[in-house]
Amino acid sequence: MTRKNGGREEFARQTAVEPRATRVSPEALRALPTSARPRVDARDIQVPEGYRVEPVLVGLSFPCGMGFAEDGTLYLAEGGTTWPTRPWMPSRLLSLEPAGNVTLVATEEEAGFRGVAVKEGALYATAKGGYHSRVVRYDLKTRERTVLFDKLPDGGWHEPGGPVFGPDGLMYFAQGSVAQQGIIEPSGWTVDIARHPRAHDVPGQDVVLTGDNVWSADPVIPYSDVVETGAFKPYAVPAKAGEVVKGELWCSTGLWRAKPDGTQPELLAWGLRNPYGLAINEEGELYVCDNDYEEKGNRAVAEDPDRVWHVKNARLPHGSVRQPEWFGYPDFAGDGLPLWHEKHQPNRGTAARALLRDPPPLSGPAAVLLEPHGCLTKMDFCRSDAFGFRGELFLCQWGTLAPLNTTRPEALRRGFKVLRVDVKAGTATPFLHNREPGPASAHPGSGGIERPVDCKFHPDGRSLYVLDFGAVAVTRNTMLSYAHTGVLWRVTRTGGGGA
Repeated sequence: MTRKNGGREEFARQTAVEPRATRVSPEALRALPTSARPRVDARDIQVPEGYRVEPVLVGLSFPCGMGFAEDGTLYLAEGGTTWPTRPWMPSRLLSLEPAGNVTLVATEEEAGFRGVAVKEGALYATAKGGYHSRVVRYDLKTRERTVLFDKLPDGGWHEPGGPVFGPDGLMYFAQGSVAQQGIIEPSGWTVDIARHPRAHDVPGQDVVLTGDNVWSADPVIPYSDVVETGAFKPYAVPAKAGEVVKGELWCSTGLWRAKPDGTQPELLAWGLRNPYGLAINEEGELYVCDNDYEEKGNRAVAEDPDRVWHVKNARLPHGSVRQPEWFGYPDFAGDGLPLWHEKHQPNRGTAARALLRDPPPLSGPAAVLLEPHGCLTKMDFCRSDAFGFRGELFLCQWGTLAPLNTTRPEALRRGFKVLRVDVKAGTATPFLHNREPGPASAHPGSGGIERPVDCKFHPDGRSLYVLDFGAVAVTRNTMLSYAHTGVLWRVTRTGGGGA
């Protein structure tokens, strides 16, 4: 625990010391001192017959990702304060040893960790902060920190994805869009744009703009006139009809692979709005999840499905990709329809119009389409007969941000679960969820799951670990996340069940 004395510097010093983990009884977890989440109780979570769920670690602050080493040590990323909707906290990498000891591996002052992977004695992590996200490497013996990449365009809305490693030994990672809806709008100032006013999206291929700009009131200048903003431009910079924006290797909405030492980066795809979760199956096929556009603002989009894409360029030999796949951002929804199609006309905000003239060929279709506003996060394939459902993708749904991103009442309980997905058949089945729909905090007295953000199988293949981000309060205009409410859960097979 930390005391509120000494200001920000003292707070940072206290939270950077070695964490302490204390074994407690299940009864103690039902009377926690965190008012935002006073109860953690696996009995309120439902899993299939033949499986059991239990809490492993309680009291994490904004956990965003995790990854196993071969010896069973689990590395956890706490995101810190890089989303200003949270209280100020440092971003940390923690290790949970098989014996139960929790230690501090690293802190990141200029960025917030988002994803973790372990490869041959090194810890790899993606981190968001400043105008660019980065991929960093930590030697687990010396703790030496090396920045492998620091050119992923960000400073805006969405997150870096990955890293994950394939059977080819290569590292795969991604970056989401800077703009929320294709053009920087004032709503982005509530997240990161206020600190990064020159941030903007970057295409992965040369594109020609329609010059269809949006007008909005400048949030920085009181009583200001409206300003005009275009696609792939900083806020208040208009685009011109017929203007060509050159594609770049380091684009927003991109997905890359590279050698573990950071050499030979290669762009596989772009046009991925929010590619937070990546996973590679036993056949070496790469899949990435992507989240829907929101139903608000000057490019509002209704009922855009969340989706999982199959990235076919990953089949090609490293270094041989001549043209990246394009998955539709900023003009197409997950179902392959343009954002201005009648199916996607909004009930709030202004309908979207085309930003690109003669866009690249659209890749797809999606391997899986899911209902909107479930908020897909990280995922992992089952590679073990011991757990069951071998070959299926286990996918976290962090949970809706309604009514912030849509006013549709049916969206209020979407997500808040772990799905198992048959990517070949395009079907999804709930695997882990609360006994009542929605997060535990929506049901006073419940101690179930809040917002699952990552799931990973133990190296022995016998258990699935689920990382729960913690409690989040959402209104029509704001969201607030609560420190010390994150939980690590474990699901094990007890007999029967599975396939």
